[in-house]
Amino acid sequence: MTADEPAPTARSAPAREVTERAVAAVWRIEAARIVGALTRMVGDFGLAEDLAQEALEDALRQWPADGVPRNPGAWLTAVAKRKAIDRWRRQERLDERVALLAQELEREQVTDGDLLWDPDAVDDDVLRLIFIACHPVLSREAQVALTLRVVGGLSSEEIARAFLVPTATVQQRIVRAKKTLAAANAPFDVPPPEERAERIGAILAVLYLIFNEAHAASGGPEWMRPDLGAEAIRLARVLAALMPREAEVLGLLALMELTAARFPARTDGNGDPVLLADQDRRRWDRGRIARGREALAMADARGRGRGAYSLQAAIAECHAVAASVEDTDWERIVLLYEALGRLAPSPVVELNRAAAVAMATGPASALLIVDRLSDSGALRGYHLLPATRGELLRRLGREAEARSEFAVAAGLAGNDRERVLLERKAHGAQK
Repeated sequence: MTADEPAPTARSAPAREVTERAVAAVWRIEAARIVGALTRMVGDFGLAEDLAQEALEDALRQWPADGVPRNPGAWLTAVAKRKAIDRWRRQERLDERVALLAQELEREQVTDGDLLWDPDAVDDDVLRLIFIACHPVLSREAQVALTLRVVGGLSSEEIARAFLVPTATVQQRIVRAKKTLAAANAPFDVPPPEERAERIGAILAVLYLIFNEAHAASGGPEWMRPDLGAEAIRLARVLAALMPREAEVLGLLALMELTAARFPARTDGNGDPVLLADQDRRRWDRGRIARGREALAMADARGRGRGAYSLQAAIAECHAVAASVEDTDWERIVLLYEALGRLAPSPVVELNRAAAVAMATGPASALLIVDRLSDSGALRGYHLLPATRGELLRRLGREAEARSEFAVAAGLAGNDRERVLLERKAHGAQK
């Protein structure tokens, strides 16, 4: 702080905190639309994100004093466009294209200083953004990290938790990916049909991870991020409309709809987690369940057999149609997890299979599976491994061991709400 700056008042810090939360919320919802619109206009993906970040910094400076605009996404986009013009002026590149961009900004202005903003008008930009972020010149890890950053609006720390890798690794992947796209001069457009298949796997993986972050947030004060889940579902619907013959696009959409149907019952009035066995199934969204089952039926009708996402959707369907935990067809769920494990083997799938085995045949046989996973070290640092082991030990009456496992899980959990839940279990609470 310089000598001519006023000293902070008692009200300034809280005001800034409120603004920072507002900016974070806007960015979470609007990041993809803003960066997508900017990329289309400036023709440079890396520059577009830089401009958006600069506009975000302006918001942090101006909104505490001026208030949050009525259309914050449009405000950020307009500020970023002006920064593009200023940058080109400094580089003596104010050509006809930039002049037209300036005229467009003037047309967007309205009398109260806010800007017109039609979110539906930029859906195609978001889809283009997904395809360019999943360009085949990038590694799969870079594709997923970059798209989660610019489409999902996740921070490097959140992506790192989702991947179980260091934050610095994610940051390096993102920087390298942007440089690679610039070097490849990758066009900002949806590729022709013959080129889409090679990118669809990465795109589905991205949407899946975005939705997983919505389903159980990797960090922060809230257990779920329904707005992020709604965005993942929206993008999956757009993708399904673009590629209607891709069974796994429909399978992923089905999985999202069937899982999101449980969102209203997954937290209590205080925002604390409510686990499956304790959920009021009357609060499940029957409309989403119907849409999810329809999407799964459409995927099956493609006649290509179920892929990894369709198999997971079938598991979610088993839960959706059951009247209670006891009435759930756990034997079928175990079979579906076995099929999934053969098709897409992973330690997380095996951990989920163990949880299903515990319900189908008892905790003792499930504990053997979990212990093998623990001994392998494949899920070291993953909080749900000791959390699952704790549940199995508690069901077996080994309470002291269970509490120890819950304490370990609490120490590994990145989400505040989940950590509190695990800490309560570590101290002997049953829920």
